[in-house]
Formats: sequence, structure tokens, C-alpha cells
Amino acid sequence: MEAFIEFLGFLNQQLLTRDLPRIEMLMMPANFSSLVGEFILSSIPKHCPTLVKNRFHNGHPDLIPKFRYANDLVLHGAEGIEVKASRYDRAWQGHNAEECWLMVFVFQANSSSAYDAAPLAFKFRSVYLGKLDKGDWKFAGRSETSRRTITASVTKTGALKLRENWIYQA
Repeated sequence: MEAFIEFLGFLNQQLLTRDLPRIEMLMMPANFSSLVGEFILSSIPKHCPTLVKNRFHNGHPDLIPKFRYANDLVLHGAEGIEVKASRYDRAWQGHNAEECWLMVFVFQANSSSAYDAAPLAFKFRSVYLGKLDKGDWKFAGRSETSRRTITASVTKTGALKLRENWIYQA
């Protein structure tokens, strides 16, 4: 987490020298959350050598036990940890309602949708980890005319499981 804050500070300092907005303001909110998550995914194996980032593009889960799957890649594996980064303290989403270990990094940051907002220092607010069952997800579906990506949201019982096993709280 400290490495990401340093990375973000470096990036924003470089953007400032070119009179450009901070990266949080340039990127769409979902893409910025993805940047946070991908950075975390790349960093955790440096501190936990028994885990690797799943090399399968959009494979599940994101972090898998090293050498568990051939070439450290799996489309859908039973072992590992799915990682999410979110501005929100609840209603976390995924694309599938499934049993998995879920690790959520909750952060505060400005958003590109808040054009006139005063600069808000990025910070991690909390980190949760829990084993969720299919029943801890609610499938959202979508209407025939919707262009929204189909998602599943963590239910109150799932959020409680995560909060009971917090790793970090600011």
C-alpha cells in the first residue's frame, strides 16, 4: 500500500510539471480502481512468495498459489484470492457470484466525475479478507436494453464476513 502511494505521488508530481490534472482526475473511476487493484496484485507476491499473480488474462482468482497451476495460469481455479479495490465501503461487485476468498482494498480519492472538488489526498481506508460462499453474492442481472456489464454484489452477510476479518483500518 505504501508503494502505491509513492507511485501515485511520483505520477502526480510528473503530471503537475506538465500542468496536467492528477491521474485520479484523468481516469474514469472504474479504471482508477482497476489501476489500484492491479498495482496491489503485482506487489503482494513480492511480500508473499507463495502467491503469484494469475497469468491468465481475466483469470479467476487473481492471486494463486505458486506452482499450483501449470505456468501459474488458470481460467477458473478453486484456490487463490480474488482482489478488488473500491472507493466504496460496501456494495462491492464482481462479475460472477461464486465461492472464493475475496480481499477488498477500500480507498479514498478524488474522482474524474468530481470536476470542481478540492484535491483529496489518496489514502487506503481499510482492507478486508474473507471466504465468501455463493450465498454471499446477489446476482444483479440486467434488462434487455441495458448496456451495463452483468455483475454480482456482495450481500450484507458477505460484507460482515469480510469486516470481521479486517486486515487494515485507517
